[in-house]
Amino acid sequence: MDLKIAQVCPRYYPFIGGVETYVREISERLAKRGFDVEVICTDPSRRLPGIETVNRVRVRRFPALAPGDAYYFSPQLYLHLIKHKYDLIHAHSYHAFPALFAALAKNGSRFVFTPYYHGGGHTRLRNMLHIPYRFLGNMIFRRADRVTCLSRYEREKVMSDFRVRSGKIEKIPVGMNPDEFAGITPLKRQGGKKILYTGRIEEYKGIQHIIKALPHLDGFELEIIGTGPYEGLLRRLAERLNVAGKITWHGAMTRDRLLQHYASADVFVMLSTHESYGITVAESLASGTPCIVACGSALEEFVDGVNCLGITVPVNAEKVVDAIKKIESSSHGQKYAGPVKFMDWDTVTERLIEVYRSSG
Repeated sequence: MDLKIAQVCPRYYPFIGGVETYVREISERLAKRGFDVEVICTDPSRRLPGIETVNRVRVRRFPALAPGDAYYFSPQLYLHLIKHKYDLIHAHSYHAFPALFAALAKNGSRFVFTPYYHGGGHTRLRNMLHIPYRFLGNMIFRRADRVTCLSRYEREKVMSDFRVRSGKIEKIPVGMNPDEFAGITPLKRQGGKKILYTGRIEEYKGIQHIIKALPHLDGFELEIIGTGPYEGLLRRLAERLNVAGKITWHGAMTRDRLLQHYASADVFVMLSTHESYGITVAESLASGTPCIVACGSALEEFVDGVNCLGITVPVNAEKVVDAIKKIESSSHGQKYAGPVKFMDWDTVTERLIEVYRSSG
């Protein structure tokens, strides 16, 4: 089955994020299996090569308008898709324009859509813009031959919000690389117990609730790995609460170093209200680190009362303190029952190939 496949996404490696990781992992594996794979994406920075081949995957990047790292509006990307023929187009992310352009340019190609859909925008403005965009979003789902969702939560949201029939949807989770988590050397212990957050620094991620909990958590420190527009406000909040000295801001980080932080943390906390899966939670659990998540999105599917505890929404500092103290007392300073095992990327890729075959 020597298909010419276009993977259409907002951004690609070396940008870091859930969509970027997913597309890279499946694209490189598809290329190794003999598929002709081309990633069609944007580069708002205009600093990366317009065309290059990375691990057998051809990557084409187009300029885009992306205010606040959102939307990724690129007429050039759309024109490229119209002018070039692919056997199959696999579009990623309902929440940005490249998937819409891919649907409009379908033109006889098989069309698979992975929406990473969580029901709304991340800010009040983006939520308002979602209302008129819903009409266009409906069209993407209608034009898709198959839809893949990362979680049961996402699948149910897609079915209810866009009336997509269940037989059109396949649930395939984000994969893991088991070898990455074997024998990780934890970092040398310095200071108090470690609360870890890694990901985009946005208001909807709930980091503010962790910071507000710190004054009530003796012996705990917070490590934040990532970047984003909400960092300035969080730093000012920490100063106001006199906990700035208990927080370490790491910014971006190499993959190897990130894995060490996962393995070294006493607890990982992710209080996001909008998630279609939760790769950082899965990676923490795979590292053997207990997690605390906000209920109400796909994150709730990780909650088992042992390795992962859930906090009901609305989240507040008191609930965060209670959950962290529960983990501290239950674990007696040791890791929980982990590491937890997840589907690997090879299996994810094989599942996707089955979807590709059934999309014709």
